[in-house]
Amino acid sequence: MINVVIFGPPGAGKGTQSDKLIQKYGFVHISTGDLFRWHTKNETALGKRVKEIMNSGALVPDEITIAMLKEELDKNPKAAGFLFDGFPRTVPQAEALDKFMKENGSAIHHVIALDVTEEEVRSRIAKRRTIENRADDEDEKLNKRIMEYFGKTIHVLPYYEKQNRLKTINGIGSVEKISGEIAQALDAK
Repeated sequence: MINVVIFGPPGAGKGTQSDKLIQKYGFVHISTGDLFRWHTKNETALGKRVKEIMNSGALVPDEITIAMLKEELDKNPKAAGFLFDGFPRTVPQAEALDKFMKENGSAIHHVIALDVTEEEVRSRIAKRRTIENRADDEDEKLNKRIMEYFGKTIHVLPYYEKQNRLKTINGIGSVEKISGEIAQALDAK
C-alpha cells in the first residue's frame, strides 16, 4: 500500500492531478473538500456543521476532518493506497494523520506539493468559477482560502521535508507534463 498527500493552494490542480494518479495507481481518493461538499449536499448532521463553518470561510476543525477521514479509510480496507487531497493543512493535522496511519499499520509515504504562484491560482479559479460556479470560489471566501494557504498551510511542507517525504513539482505547465513529473517522483522511491 502506498499513501500519498497531494498538496497545493486552491486552484493548483490537485483535483486534476488526483484523477491522473487514481487512473495510474488505483488510489482511493480522499478529498476533504469533496467530503465536506457531499455531507453538506446530503444535509447530514456533520454536513450541517460543516456548511456553517465553510460558509464563513473558516477551516473545518481538525476533529471533524479526522473523523471523516477515518470513516473513509474504514470503508476501503482493501485499497491499493490512499491519495489525500486537502488534508493536512496544519502541522498538528499532519502529526494526527501520521499517528492514525501508524495505528492502522501504514504511513504517508509521499507528499507531492504543486508549486503554483498566487497569480496563477487566481487566474485558474476565475476560469473555474465560470464553469463550476462553486460557492467556495466566490471572491471573499477565495481570498480567505488563499491567505490561509500562503499564510499558514504552506508551513506544513517543512514537516514532511525533514522526513524526506516531500517532492515539490512545478504546478504550471501542461497537465500531462505535471502528471509525468509526479509519477517519476512516486516511482523513484
